[in-house]
Amino acid sequence: MLSTAEQHIGSCVLEPRGRGRSRTGQVRVVVYSNVSSLLFKVRLHMMCATHPNIVQIIEVYANSVQFPHESSPRARLLIVMEMMEGGELFHRISQHRHFTEKQASQVTKQIALALQHCHSLNIAHRDLKPENLLFKDNSLDAPVKLCDFGFAKIDQGDLMTPQFTPYYVAPQVLEAQRRHQKEKSGIIPTSPTPYTYNKSCDLWSLGVIIYVMLCGYPPFYSKHHSRTIPKDMRKKIMTGSFEFPEEEWSQISEMAKDIVRKLLKVKPEERLTIEGVLDHPWLNSTEALDNILPSAQLMMDKAMVAGIQQAHAEQLANMRIQDLKVSLKPLHSVNNPILRKRKLLGTKPKDGVYIHDPENGSNDSNVALEKLRDVIAQCILPQAGKGENEDEKLNEVMQEAWKYNRECKLLRDTLQSFSWNGRGFTDKVDRLKLAEIVKQVIEEQTNSHDSQ
Repeated sequence: MLSTAEQHIGSCVLEPRGRGRSRTGQVRVVVYSNVSSLLFKVRLHMMCATHPNIVQIIEVYANSVQFPHESSPRARLLIVMEMMEGGELFHRISQHRHFTEKQASQVTKQIALALQHCHSLNIAHRDLKPENLLFKDNSLDAPVKLCDFGFAKIDQGDLMTPQFTPYYVAPQVLEAQRRHQKEKSGIIPTSPTPYTYNKSCDLWSLGVIIYVMLCGYPPFYSKHHSRTIPKDMRKKIMTGSFEFPEEEWSQISEMAKDIVRKLLKVKPEERLTIEGVLDHPWLNSTEALDNILPSAQLMMDKAMVAGIQQAHAEQLANMRIQDLKVSLKPLHSVNNPILRKRKLLGTKPKDGVYIHDPENGSNDSNVALEKLRDVIAQCILPQAGKGENEDEKLNEVMQEAWKYNRECKLLRDTLQSFSWNGRGFTDKVDRLKLAEIVKQVIEEQTNSHDSQ
């Protein structure tokens, strides 16, 4: 992200008038503050923007701009960029229920071509992730383009700043962060020759993106949800520990697995170069590769994601925190959903079950909805291990949901159709279908409560 002070003005249509460049079409106008710190990043983007797989910058203006809520004008950077109407990479995949391995290969080739262009100019992007890969429009053959050069830097073999997005970060960037933090806190002396990394960090990120495109989930993850990288996830990244689970990967070609393995090498010198990626058989295969990937079904729609986020908020609300001296503003004045949920939690008795305090407005109907959301979370992001453990956990959360929602006909009919015997599912469960129906149950229950 170029700046936290970004403001999207909107879109418009350029029409050629008089002399100068004759360029037409829709554009996106974005305004940034902190002009001096951004000019270099914009220059790097403009250097790369001649490539067909990189979002174009059409014009840049350094002006004083005053917004309606401000008392005086401020120095700002106005960037006129190519309009990208096709959406982000993973959103696009989720809209195509029949996303094939061949299509994933074609998308990968376009991303690799964009990276090759950047690297040929000795520019490391350093923030390669799905949100920064946009489709030009909604047509089937729309090109995918790289954007957001906010973390980009000239690579002279001296990249030190730990800029990253957790799921896609390379081991060397994490090591740079670790050393930087220890030096800053005085744990280790400042080295006269700082630890550095290079643009091969972009190749690691590409490997992660390919993995997620193929199966729908990341190769490195944690069972513990956190805004920072948890220790177990950090360890997996630093050791390059990942798997190809049979359920999702059995139909995916060995060529695809090979390119992922070669990109997710911990040592940069063992990792594929960008030329190695473009020469790889998976990107140049004449095979059909028409197998339908599971990723489209696993990348849920916005409503489902909202349900998952709600479930995560409830899980975080129950987390214990260390006794630290902190200053918090009163709970009644905050809008944070996690803090609001902590407000609703009462005392914790010896058996470890949280009691909801009626004085704070919690009741059985709230508990019933929470139990249903737990089912959605378990369907989409299982909290147990692989195989039977996940099934047992799903049975457990469904028993709890059923206990509080026995009067719901839709849930009762659903459980019957899924071979529920009162204690568990006797047949294999289509988790995505179950999650979608439970979401409908939540909506039905919520509407019922609102009308009473």
